[in-house]
Formats: sequence, C-alpha cells, structure tokens
Amino acid sequence: MNKGMRQGETYVWAASGAVCLTLLMVALLIGLVMVNGLGLFWPAAMARMELTDGSVWMGPIMAREDATPPTAPNAPEIPEALKIQRHNLQVKVGNRDLYGQDFRWIKGETIRTLSHPEDAVLLERLEYGNFHGFLESVNITSLPIPYNTDGLFPQLQEALPLARERRETLEAERENLAGLSKALNAVKSQLARETRAPPGKGARERSFRLEKERDALTQRYGVENARIAKATAQLKSNTALFRDAGGKSKQIPLADIVRAVRPNRMSVGAKMGIYASKVWELLSDEPRESNTEGGLFPAIFGTVMMVMLMSLFSLPMGVVAAIYLREYAREGVMVRLVRIAVYNLAGVPSIVFGVFGLGFFVYGLGSGLDSLFFADRLPTPTFGTGGILWASLTLALLTVPVVIVATEEGLSAIPRSIREGSLALGATRFQTLTRVILPMAVPGILTGFILAMARAAGEVAPLMITGVVKLAPALPIDGTFPFLHLERKFMHLGFHIYDVGFQSPNVEAAKPMVYMTTLLLVLIVLVLSLTAIILRNRMRKRMQGAAF
Repeated sequence: MNKGMRQGETYVWAASGAVCLTLLMVALLIGLVMVNGLGLFWPAAMARMELTDGSVWMGPIMAREDATPPTAPNAPEIPEALKIQRHNLQVKVGNRDLYGQDFRWIKGETIRTLSHPEDAVLLERLEYGNFHGFLESVNITSLPIPYNTDGLFPQLQEALPLARERRETLEAERENLAGLSKALNAVKSQLARETRAPPGKGARERSFRLEKERDALTQRYGVENARIAKATAQLKSNTALFRDAGGKSKQIPLADIVRAVRPNRMSVGAKMGIYASKVWELLSDEPRESNTEGGLFPAIFGTVMMVMLMSLFSLPMGVVAAIYLREYAREGVMVRLVRIAVYNLAGVPSIVFGVFGLGFFVYGLGSGLDSLFFADRLPTPTFGTGGILWASLTLALLTVPVVIVATEEGLSAIPRSIREGSLALGATRFQTLTRVILPMAVPGILTGFILAMARAAGEVAPLMITGVVKLAPALPIDGTFPFLHLERKFMHLGFHIYDVGFQSPNVEAAKPMVYMTTLLLVLIVLVLSLTAIILRNRMRKRMQGAAF
C-alpha cells in the first residue's frame, strides 16, 4: 500500500474511479431525462373506466401506484379480473375545457369496469389541450370534401389537412396585415413630423402626398381586415361533433384540431409514424397552450443564436486581453491586480452580471441609441429595452474571464525558446505572435471557448432581465429589412424549462415537456461543444505535424 502511494498508483486509481463515477452520474442523468421525455409523443392506448359512483373517465394511463394491502403467506392468488383494482391509476383524462385539470388519480377499488374501445378518438387541439371522446358527426360547409362512405373518421381525416392549410394561409395573411399596419403607422409618424416642422419649400406637397398615402393604406387595411374576418368565420363553420366518455357533447372547429388519431386501432408502425411527426413538430413548430404543448423552434433558434452572438463578442475580447497580459504587459502590481480581478470575476454570481447588463447596456447604451436614432418612436423604446443583443453582451462579459484564463494558460505553455528562435530569424514581435505563438495556442484558446460556451448556453438568471421572454412573437431573423433584428426579445430553452416547470398552472401536463426541453438543451450544448472539440483536435494535430 505504501509502495503504491509512493509510486502514485493509488492516486491514479482514485482519479480513474472518480472519472468513472462522474461519467456514470452523467449517463444516469441523461437516461432519466430521456426515459421521462421521449415517451411524451407516443400515442398510448385509451382506457375507458366506469367507476362505482357512476362517473366515466377515458384516457391513457400515465402511471400506476400499488395499492395492494398486505396478505397472508397462504392467501389465494388474486384473480386476473381484479388485479386492476389493486392499483391506483393516474389517467390523462384530457377535456380541460370540460373537467378543468386534465390529470386525475383514480383509486383501483373504485373501478367497476375497464375497457379499450376501438373507436375512441384522441384530438390534439390548439387550445385546452387534448380532447378524448367519440366522433358523432362532421359538418363541412366550405371545404371541398365529398361524403366518405367509409365512415365519419376517414372523412374527418380528409378534412383536417385542408382546414390546417387554410388556417396557415389566414395566419400568413394576418402577418401581412400586421406589416400593412406597420407601414400605416410609419406614414402617420412622417405626417406628424411634417406637421410639427416649420413650414418650408414643398412642405404642403409632402403633407398632401403623405395624407393621400395614409388614406389609401387605411382603406386597404379595412378591406383586408374585413376579408380575413369573413374567411375566418367561414373556416370556423367547419366543425365536428364529439361526445366524451360521460356523454357530454362538444362541437369543435376543424381549424382548432392539430391531429386526430384512434390509438386503440393503430398498429405499431402507424404509432411510430405519429411519433416521428410529433418529434418534427417539436423541432419546427411554435409552442402552444402556455408552452406545455406544440414545438420549441423559437426557443431552439434563440438559444443557438444567443450563443453564437455571445461567442462573437467574448472570444475576441478574451483572446486580446490574454495576449496583452501575457505577451505585452510588464509584470508588476497593476498586472497582478488585473489578473486577480479576472479570477474574481469568474466567480461572481451570474445575476450580478444581469443587473449590470440591465443598467449599462439596456438603460445606458440602449436609451442613448434610442435618443440618437429612434427619437420619433419614443416613448416606445427600440434598443432601450431587453433584447437578444444586450443578453448576448451580458453573457459575453460573464464568460470573458474563462476565455482569458484559458488563453493565458495556452500562451504560457509555449516554450520561450520558440519565441526567441523566431525573433533570432528576423521575425518581428507581431509576426512571431500571429504566425508562431497563436497557431500553437489555438487548442488552449478553443478549450476556454468550449467552457465559456457550455456555461453560457445554460445560464438563465441574466437573461430574465436582459431580453428573454415566455413567448416571442417574432424571431430575431426574418424576411423584413434589415433582416437581423438584434433589438427583439427572444426565447431560450433554459428559461423555457423554468417557465414550464415552475410557472405552469398544470404541473402534470408540463412535466414531460420539461424533460424534453432539458434533453434538447443538453443535446445542443453537446453538439456545439463537440464541434469545437473536433476543431481543436484538428488544430492540435496540424501543429504537431508541423513540429516534425
């Protein structure tokens, strides 16, 4: 034992055991998240339960709780028909607009019968969550769908894509109407400025032209708004009548239905197809129902864009600062104080950086930009409020100390003889830095960048006061000039986890989405980190090859 400790073998085994334990904990964490998150999209069987009090409930069984009382060792075996009564069941009964909360715990001893009706329908809706029931009739007035002799459900399946297509067309037209309203407001602002300005040459002609343009836009806006309202009313007239398990009727517009399936009739292949379509919806669609359903594309886009913007700011600042401290600054009291300050900044709580970003970037720089370039929009702020630019700059300040420390470590690892050899061959100090030292220090710089990026991707506290929101109506990048809108607020996967997990009134319905969002955030961090690691390894191999 003493020999092993002297030779270091004991410490090697201890270090390897610690690494294995850490990897095991990470694997267990990711496994827990995957088990609880990936089952969100599987169309589970619908169970219909009649209770002893006369009530009837229907929905997929989400969890079971053993309620079997202790029995004697020689007691007879419980009959198969009564085994269901030995479990308390958590059932997603859906129908939030009829029942309130859509999860219920049902005691097994109160279940009289349990069946799986083949014609049970599960509807995913834009509002009020899922609806569980039976299809009674389909009323189609403005969709070109002929009567289907195969039954009502095939007719509903034919009508839903057309209703969805018209709904998306109307949403696009509403966005165009919003652009028209924006143009009208811009003309009104120009007209107001012309009215306030002192009279000059051509002022009356400009005012007349603006008034004419304003009246034309106002008339066009009214016509388009009326047309869209009429088309929306026609689309809402296409409905389907459903009956829940207890006999209550509910008429639902087809435009409000996202998906209709009969899980008890579906094969495994059909369920896998539904699962794949829901995964794609998660990655490409917008959230709905207070972020507990639908997609996460705005949050994914906002997270990735925020990390990229943060990297554009933090990496150059950190590398330049480290180069100055290591290569140019003379060692002394001031340099030592600066290094101490950098090390201390790396341990400052992130919320402190958020408060600084709010005061300096938002209320300082942002308000100044509004006064200089967007005075006509005041008191409505443009840059003087939270946005993705200020959030990225705040996180850049948060991660700069990590980049500085890692870059300094990489620069200090380069032997002094290499610098002296380059200078002896006639290279200037700047040429030595850019062509010899920095290429050799790139692996260390990228290591710091990886650590900074991983930390920034999961930070939430600074973002909550510098630009992140629960639901962003528009992405920071779109087809409207100037195409990149850094003043806009954005969504973030980390804040989405906090909002859905701790602010949602329906905790049980939000729990699977919390796990799925966590899994997506972990995967994004892994992909970004792996990309940087691959680049670092390639640079390292290139430097090693150049050394021989």
